[in-house]
Amino acid sequence: MALQQLTDEQVRDWSRQQKDEWWFKNVFRGDMPQLTLRSGLTGFLLGGILAATALYIGAKTGIGIGVGLTSVILAFAIFRILHSAGLAADFTILENNCTQSIATAAGYMTQPLISSLAAYMLVTGIVIPWWQMMIWLIVIALIGVLVAFPMKRRFINDDQLPFPEGRASGVVLDSLYTGAAAAGMFKARLLGWTAAGTAVWQALVSDGWMKLLQFKLLRLHQWAGLKEPWAIHERLDTYYYQFAAKAGAMIPSIGGVDIRQLGLRLTLDAAMLGVGGLMGIAVATSCVLGAFINFVVLAPMMINAGDIVARIGPTGAPVPISRAEIVNQWSLWWGVAMMVVGSIVSLLAKPELFSSAFKSVAGKRAPAGGGADVLRHIELPLIVSYIGVPLLSLLGAWITHVFFGVPMLLALVSLPLIFVLTVICTNSMALTSWTPTGSLSKITQFTMGAIDRSNPASNLLPAGMTAEIASNAANLLSDIKPGYMLGGKPRHQAVGHVIGIVSGVLACVPLYFLLFLPADANGVRSAGTIVSDQFAMPAALQWKGVAEIIAKGLKGLPASALIAMGVAAVSALVIELARVATKGRFPLSAVSIGLGVVLPPESTFAMWVGALIFWGMAARHKQAGTRGHTVWVEGYEAICAGLISGAALMGIGNAIINVLIE
Repeated sequence: MALQQLTDEQVRDWSRQQKDEWWFKNVFRGDMPQLTLRSGLTGFLLGGILAATALYIGAKTGIGIGVGLTSVILAFAIFRILHSAGLAADFTILENNCTQSIATAAGYMTQPLISSLAAYMLVTGIVIPWWQMMIWLIVIALIGVLVAFPMKRRFINDDQLPFPEGRASGVVLDSLYTGAAAAGMFKARLLGWTAAGTAVWQALVSDGWMKLLQFKLLRLHQWAGLKEPWAIHERLDTYYYQFAAKAGAMIPSIGGVDIRQLGLRLTLDAAMLGVGGLMGIAVATSCVLGAFINFVVLAPMMINAGDIVARIGPTGAPVPISRAEIVNQWSLWWGVAMMVVGSIVSLLAKPELFSSAFKSVAGKRAPAGGGADVLRHIELPLIVSYIGVPLLSLLGAWITHVFFGVPMLLALVSLPLIFVLTVICTNSMALTSWTPTGSLSKITQFTMGAIDRSNPASNLLPAGMTAEIASNAANLLSDIKPGYMLGGKPRHQAVGHVIGIVSGVLACVPLYFLLFLPADANGVRSAGTIVSDQFAMPAALQWKGVAEIIAKGLKGLPASALIAMGVAAVSALVIELARVATKGRFPLSAVSIGLGVVLPPESTFAMWVGALIFWGMAARHKQAGTRGHTVWVEGYEAICAGLISGAALMGIGNAIINVLIE
């Protein structure tokens, strides 16, 4: 059926009770299957898989990728195929929406793992036990769920706020189940074929998959004398350097510095092509600009000036200059300044987020008539939030104290600030689909850091709680929006969100230890393995940089780093004010420029190439109805999702194979 909605006049003039009655009579789908065993299980499994890909991409780029629309298309295609084969009844629209809600909740569980928790381990050198990580993530996320529901009736039922991302999911679901099934299957096939092709490429460049194929399956080492598995080099410039070593050819350098030391490599990374397609040409160009300024211009200058040097490692062995050393010794500081100032200015430039948030929570009118609540049997009872939030908040503060050494009083004091910032974050999601968890968490981080500068956990963990509670609250309401549009039961979506939280934690925490905290030959894990050439962990480095500034101040930094921070802060202010003045048309983004500083430049360049390809193809195929427009404009999200999921899942599989073979 066509989506129904209230007019602006009805939203403005009707009481919430009238709106609830209208929704119950005109939109609610009654007992249509929603949270069923199969929708819950499908969401749990898809959520775990997609959360694993989100963790993989987040560790590489610091960017959280949405998995909602991907799960919608996959669930639709899976059950449409099973139905066609006579193996299962087709998914209902509400079952698919519930699956999407579960998968989305699972995907958002990755954020603390690549930011606050990783930064805590980098700063302290302490590896958090897996069970502590799981408990903390689940408890803090549940607080976000319970905080959201008292706001649901105001933001969604009464104010009818748009939640653009959630509304987009509702529109896609409605189109799939009311006439656009063929288009949905086309996107599913596009995603599948792209993922399959990407998986083949990723296998060819992965040592683990090639070991499995050539040594374990084909036994080439036995009958062909193969000593090392053959694989294509993902870094395509490796072939030139091999030739140069044999032929004595020129090794490119900038200011006398080998460009390989600067991280300037040419890599065909399919996942980054997909990420670039999703982020768009403007953001990708800002990222590549930051990488160019840092690694092509500033880093060679600082190496020649002696501000970036080869150092002696903990074992006494020399640590040569590399991209990671450039970032850790010098570049991180101006990159962090750029991102923090840019994100805070962009937030403060939208005062309506603050004012409208508190106007909504305060309420502008009481329901007229004093009648019975017609939705009481399908809404999550508010008593659950009124009891659950205080209890879980006390539990969250206590485990933060016990697990991480944050003073109990400080953990409790941070909670009111966290709840205020959560309201702002949720309202931002409702109006713009933007959750400013990064900039809002910095408010908590600086506030708690001002109280206790001696313990990094005192600012990192409350800030992590801010990000996790706010993102879960905001994203739950964004997930509930399509359910509201389609006539689903909010209580079922709340339960689905909890299922997604568990799915995400169970999938991501073991994978986190496998990818980023592998045990050495003696079974010992070290926080020093979290950041690597393959996984730059830019979000964690940003959080770590702020924590170190709070703890140590700026005294230990080179003068050039302090000057760069000042210039970066002023530049970020100017850029963001230009974006405000031009209503977003100014092409540069301070946060994206800063991100380009801490990302490997080879990844940044690959993202820019991906963005350029999709931008160019969209410009070439503007005419709706043509094959090119259907593939490159209407299907670009499916292609990007295929590139990301194919590469990420094969990359994860490669890591697992290497562990098993060893």
